[in-house]
Amino acid sequence: MPGPYLYPGVYVEEIPSGVRPIAGASTSDTAFVDYFPRGTIDRAVRLTSWADFEREFGGLDLNSEASYAIQQYYLNGGRIAWVVRVVAPDAEAASRVLSGTQVYPGMSGVGASGGGGGGDILTVTASSPGAWGNALQVAIDYRGVPQSAGSPAAFNMVVREVTETGGKRVVVASETFRNLSVDANSSRYVETVVNRDSTLVQVAYSGGGALPSPTGADIVGDPSHALWLILGQGGYQDGDQVKPAEPAWGAITFTAGDDGTTPDTEDWANTAGAAALLGQDGTGTAANDGIYELERIAPNVFNLLCIPAAAKLSANSMKSVWAAAATLCEDKRAFLLVDIPEDVKSVTKMIDWVNGEAKPQTNHAAVYFPRVQIPDPLKGNDLRSVGPSGTVAGIYARTDADRGVWKAPAGIEAGLRNATLPVKLTDLETGALNPIGANVLRSFPIYGNVVWGARTLEGADQQASEWKYVPVRRMALFIEESLYQGLKWVVFEPNDAPLWAQIRLNVGAFMQGLFRQGAFAGTTPREAYLVKCDSETTTQADVNLGIVNIIVGFAPLKPAEFVIIKLQQLAGQVQV
Repeated sequence: MPGPYLYPGVYVEEIPSGVRPIAGASTSDTAFVDYFPRGTIDRAVRLTSWADFEREFGGLDLNSEASYAIQQYYLNGGRIAWVVRVVAPDAEAASRVLSGTQVYPGMSGVGASGGGGGGDILTVTASSPGAWGNALQVAIDYRGVPQSAGSPAAFNMVVREVTETGGKRVVVASETFRNLSVDANSSRYVETVVNRDSTLVQVAYSGGGALPSPTGADIVGDPSHALWLILGQGGYQDGDQVKPAEPAWGAITFTAGDDGTTPDTEDWANTAGAAALLGQDGTGTAANDGIYELERIAPNVFNLLCIPAAAKLSANSMKSVWAAAATLCEDKRAFLLVDIPEDVKSVTKMIDWVNGEAKPQTNHAAVYFPRVQIPDPLKGNDLRSVGPSGTVAGIYARTDADRGVWKAPAGIEAGLRNATLPVKLTDLETGALNPIGANVLRSFPIYGNVVWGARTLEGADQQASEWKYVPVRRMALFIEESLYQGLKWVVFEPNDAPLWAQIRLNVGAFMQGLFRQGAFAGTTPREAYLVKCDSETTTQADVNLGIVNIIVGFAPLKPAEFVIIKLQQLAGQVQV
């Protein structure tokens, strides 16, 4: 009802239009799940560049197939990656225990005699498992902090990561925490501050009010000082001078960090690898949840999934990983890029692999032959064989940005960057793979190496699937995800004609926008798409059950796989 009119005049009222614009979902945010030597576990990390990956997960590693795939992803046009690090259950995090009575070289100043009450005081553990944590060092001092009753009331802690570079020990990362307290009620409580702010370590305090002993003098000095940047072997650099002996900084090095079972072992290929990749189906009871960590990124989504490590597993382990990944992609409206094993090097072996049991049975996936070769900086740029999933995912992202998700990510525009092909396929060899739903990577004069296929794993001619083509499948996933996200406001609205009209208005506007971009076949909206939501789609029985049914249809653009040129010779006519 209109509001009370208290005086003569003009009143302004806003009337809701019912317009709730539906935004298009992402189409090429790509998830990578694999072993990495360092980085966060139990969490999918969002990255926007190769530099982000180097900072978070350490860059290329010989045992990590996905590290090379992610590099290829960004080189070929990828933009957003979700990276999940998995480790074997026997991986261990490096740590050190600080006590209140230990005396360390270079200890001086307040508490030098070891004040703190004895016993274990502070356990400092690397932020994630792996041998990388053995490069961490920790130090404690009491310089410049308040004192009370003759003993330190707070302390400073420095953590740094040191690596060997060119015969020098170089500090690659450091963190300084000042005025830490062992009082759990303090705003500077050591566990609260360090566990919240540190990317290198986590701490656990068990001192019962005691303080850790200092390990060095004035360790929280100016971090920009040259001493913090370059520490020599048997000497250190101080400004422009190289001095003969390293000062007693008092840092304590971490120990017991272990990568556990790694991909270069038979145990990883047979059992540990699949167990790490699959986790515990989101139950959170294992060391990590593997691919199911991707279920925790809401409201964000992933659109493509790459698991390069699966191609290194034994046949049974590979089968289980691909099957679980396919099911996850179907549940999350995503698309899986399957990598083939390294020993599949010929067309005959590829046909056998496609017809075998390891291949996932789904239309939410595609496979490409052959594997690609890329320069490996860790081996003097010698060529390394890698699965094509990361390269192809980058091409998917590039094509989506340039042309749209409805364009097949294949053809002369879909060139492979930083990759060569070990096998140059002929037309007849391509003709043996295309009809069984295997896409090929080919090399052509002028155009170079390109993606030359756009079929899903249900793209075999004999299956006659409506989801035969990659762009059709991905276009449907894009529409489904966009409507799923954009229509949540409908839940609990009164289920009657006004609601149905609003749904038709908003979904119709979204589909019309796609039509204007050329996403559908057909020359008119009537030919290109339909949106139906009324008393015919939602009966009284549906209303009683709280159900509203919306039918959305679209005419997909299918790729022109076969271009037929018909040439006819015309007989000459005799002029009379």
